[in-house]
Amino acid sequence: MGIGELDREAHVPEVTGAAAAPRTLAEALRARGDEGLAALLRARPDLLSPVPNDLTQLATRAGTRGSVVRALERLDRFALQTAEALAVAQDPTPYPVLLGLLTGDEGDAEIEAALPGAVALLREQALVWGEDDRLRLVRTARELLAPSAQHPSPTGLGPTVAEATSGMSPGRVQEIIAAAGLPATHDPVSAVAALTELFTDRDRMGALLDTASPDALSVLDRLVWGPPYGEVTAKPAAPVQWLRDHGLLLPVSPRTMVLPREVALHLRGGRAHRAPEPVAPVPRVLREYRPQVVDSAAAGQAQLALATVEELLKSWDRGGPQVLRAGGLSVRDLKRTAAALDVSEETAAFWLELCYGAGLLASDGEADERYAPTPAYDDWLDLPPAERWALLVTPWLTATRTSGLVGGQDTKGRTLSVLGPDLDRSPAPEVRHRVLGLLATLPPGSSAEPESLFARLRWERPLRGASAAEGGGDLRSQLARWALAEAELLGLTGRGALSGPARALLNLPLAEAASAGALGGGVELSVAADRAATLLAPLLPEAVDHVLLQADLTAVAPGPLRRPLADALAVLADVESKGGATVYRFTPGSVRRALDSGQTATDLHEFLKAHSRTPVPQPLAYLIDDVARRHGHLRVGAASAYVRCDDDTVLGEILADRRSSSLGLRRLAPTVLAAQTDPASLLDGLRSMGYAPAAESTTGDVLITRADAYRTGARRAPVPVPDGPPAPDTTLLGAAVKAIRAGDRAATAVRKEPAAAPAAAGGLPRTSAAETLATVQAAAMTGSAVWIGYVNAEGGASQRVIAPVRVEGGFVTAYDHTADEVRTYPLHRITGVAELADDQV
Repeated sequence: MGIGELDREAHVPEVTGAAAAPRTLAEALRARGDEGLAALLRARPDLLSPVPNDLTQLATRAGTRGSVVRALERLDRFALQTAEALAVAQDPTPYPVLLGLLTGDEGDAEIEAALPGAVALLREQALVWGEDDRLRLVRTARELLAPSAQHPSPTGLGPTVAEATSGMSPGRVQEIIAAAGLPATHDPVSAVAALTELFTDRDRMGALLDTASPDALSVLDRLVWGPPYGEVTAKPAAPVQWLRDHGLLLPVSPRTMVLPREVALHLRGGRAHRAPEPVAPVPRVLREYRPQVVDSAAAGQAQLALATVEELLKSWDRGGPQVLRAGGLSVRDLKRTAAALDVSEETAAFWLELCYGAGLLASDGEADERYAPTPAYDDWLDLPPAERWALLVTPWLTATRTSGLVGGQDTKGRTLSVLGPDLDRSPAPEVRHRVLGLLATLPPGSSAEPESLFARLRWERPLRGASAAEGGGDLRSQLARWALAEAELLGLTGRGALSGPARALLNLPLAEAASAGALGGGVELSVAADRAATLLAPLLPEAVDHVLLQADLTAVAPGPLRRPLADALAVLADVESKGGATVYRFTPGSVRRALDSGQTATDLHEFLKAHSRTPVPQPLAYLIDDVARRHGHLRVGAASAYVRCDDDTVLGEILADRRSSSLGLRRLAPTVLAAQTDPASLLDGLRSMGYAPAAESTTGDVLITRADAYRTGARRAPVPVPDGPPAPDTTLLGAAVKAIRAGDRAATAVRKEPAAAPAAAGGLPRTSAAETLATVQAAAMTGSAVWIGYVNAEGGASQRVIAPVRVEGGFVTAYDHTADEVRTYPLHRITGVAELADDQV
């Protein structure tokens, strides 16, 4: 907003019929009650940073370009169309004129019913002010929404006749009005006014168009709904030339013509928009299910989500893939993770980002940086399943990191990687809440038709998304599409319909649909998450403490296993398939893994016997005994590395095997071989040759290795990137309104200027130290208020209205009406003092 606008909106009075009509935006705000000011600050929280000193400063800040842009971006389509109509109308605009621009000549009952609400919304957000007979759009909003050659308006309208003829010669203007059948004038201003009057007179304009040829009318039809600009040749065709001669097309350059706004409005029947949308699109029902079916399906997905997260993080227990130099996971590692989870790469990216956002996964921060589970993962594993689910969906609702962007490119053309930078999109939490809230408006058990859902979101925020979209698409629609898929993966929805636990998470009624879209009622998200977990718990299958062993070296878990059994079985066997029942397979490698963890063959036999509802099959018992018999027969320790074995014939076989040549083995003693490689490589090499060596310590004891030994240091989950200032709570709003009111009373108080040294216009009062002391002492004795100029320790000057209580020791203690509290001021920092006018005391 320029200085000219500030002067105009803050100081220029207007002549109106009503004495109480506001003359400026500041006066309009001053006439509001506290609830009205709180509503403005709630809708536009950026106005609170910092809290304005008074209402004039609030009005100035509300008209700044950045704040107006943010406010316009949060308008729904019809409120925005109303503002666009005001931007193409004359300023100020009577309400009937605005209504005519939206309904046209034929009228529209839906628009007539919706327009008062749209105007009230624009007034509440200080984008429009004034009474209904003089509606004013804030100047900055008019500049942003009014049509221009550089920034076309969504209305498709062009400049007015006055704007289009501003650079035209007076002789050319006279030629146009003569061709239109108007009498000549003495100056261009009156000529333009006469032409404008002709174009806005429906009868005379209709008569003029009746004389146009069909080809000329066809040219107008192509321009009427925009864009209003068209190129012409040096010698235009006869229809175009006729339109030029009569002013129905006006030149903006030697080769470009424009359709004046008044002509376009006549051809449109008075409507500013081709398709006004006063009513929000209603999401349509795609399918209907019984709520119990939806909850069961959602619970199954929730159980699968927990299993997937466990499987992912357990596979990285010994340390996951390396972190790229630029941050994030490589494409190759993402593909490996997707293959291990048996999901698509897009889904694998979602699970990785979910774990990262929940604080269960992070980089270890070492020189050779790798990803690994955090200590919070171990705490998470100890919780009941429903609580673990709540700790996943809660950060998902508020996260701004968006896994759907993985694989795309940033503004510099670099590929976006999972767990890497530049994946934050501030609107994501709002869109997720709104998508779930719109699902809640449908009958219980109903899924929504996606396109109708996206249409509703576009109506609610038409300016959001397209400007920040990836690849030029609609970002909010993309975020909504990803939110629907992710909600299904997490079990917030079942078969596309909102589940009961999800309603609880959003603080929505469970028995019937709610119209609110986000968390409401002042309930904290953690409380709502606890309620959702309570509802989900009975729907999840109970954990079992047994498996069914089979003769083909597999074990079937008929449900989710209890934590100690699941951990032990994950070491002893490999997961072969997942689902309602998990199938584990015993292999020599998995049995060796269990023996490496410190268990003996006897321990494994007893474990299986204790937890199997079927007898231990003989092939499985033979497998365990065979691997245990060979396990530890060879010992690998650290020299560079060595191998020792009590049976020297086994060492002879290893030396004779050509596959051992890369290990650099040589015999040191009948039972000891030395190697030229490290112990870990030596272990892997011997195991690849079919042996079952065991690692030993420097004291000769067998080293016990555990798969879950590696964890990162304590890590905090990533903090969401806010979408503008946070919404203020009720306490902050009340305090801010109180402070603004107090400051405004002080700023608008009428002062008595001292006779000896009057203050300069708009400046601080200037009085001598003796006069200052005498005046504040007198005010303290009489209990009256005075106006002071004050300079703080940082050199900041301000004006305040205070009621002195005590004056002593070079300080004055007073109730500060500006700050609405008792404060103490050094007398030497008071530049001057003035009494308030009698009617202000």
